[in-house]
Amino acid sequence: MMILACAVGMGLLTMFFADVEDRQRNPNQLPVSHSSQAQHQVELARNRAGHYLVTGTINRQPAEFLLDTGATDVVIPEIIAGSLNISRGRPMRAMTANGPITVYETRLDELSIGAITLFDVRASINPAMQASQILLGMSALKQIEFIQRGDSLTLTQYLE
Repeated sequence: MMILACAVGMGLLTMFFADVEDRQRNPNQLPVSHSSQAQHQVELARNRAGHYLVTGTINRQPAEFLLDTGATDVVIPEIIAGSLNISRGRPMRAMTANGPITVYETRLDELSIGAITLFDVRASINPAMQASQILLGMSALKQIEFIQRGDSLTLTQYLE
């Protein structure tokens, strides 16, 4: 009975600390939105590595984004694109930190982070990318305002 109690206790502690570690990796799993008639705002916290990760959706399916102002487009690893049923478009050449590669253009019907929703967003599928996050590049970020102060980044979508 004592061994069983220890095993259950170890299992619960492992689950607890895995959850704590995941929240440190992505502190924006449930981004909080503030909305008015004029705008939607989402405030993001920086993770312990200094990056802004946030959970959102693509075509109403969950996705994890890494904000990357150096990326021209929203860049989706091919394995994630497959799981989101995003199809490849025409091939094109792209320059990455590791040199030129072939990527495939695509368009996202809808991309959301909290209350911010963008439509018809240009993206590319990268077959060589092994990351578990989607790079939220300038094809999406140019449609919103983003201001960094200290360890937080505020995204604002102005409504017309």
